[in-house]
Amino acid sequence: MEFAVSREGTTLITLHGGSDTTAREEATEQLAAALEHLEAEGTVSAWEIDDASVYEQPTAPFDPYTITLEFSITVVVEADDADEATAIGANAIDDVLEQADVTPITYTSSPAASAD
Repeated sequence: MEFAVSREGTTLITLHGGSDTTAREEATEQLAAALEHLEAEGTVSAWEIDDASVYEQPTAPFDPYTITLEFSITVVVEADDADEATAIGANAIDDVLEQADVTPITYTSSPAASAD
């Protein structure tokens, strides 16, 4: 049986940006590109970036910004029941985000499975 397994989390992206706004935009674009690539490969069935905020301001000129990005991601897995799907999906999400170099990650929700 097919299940959609979703999870929400946050990640940090550190980059040089001209201002708060451009740093948030660049970080959002960078994460979106990684998630779009995963979706194009078929490893991710859906994703969304919910928010981008400045985690750490530069302390001196030319220092980088660290941006916190909130996201949700969904994968589709084959399993006999929702519990098995949840475990398989959680591992699949971890694997695809690691392969896409989306780190560090802090999950803000437990994985949730629904019959597809």
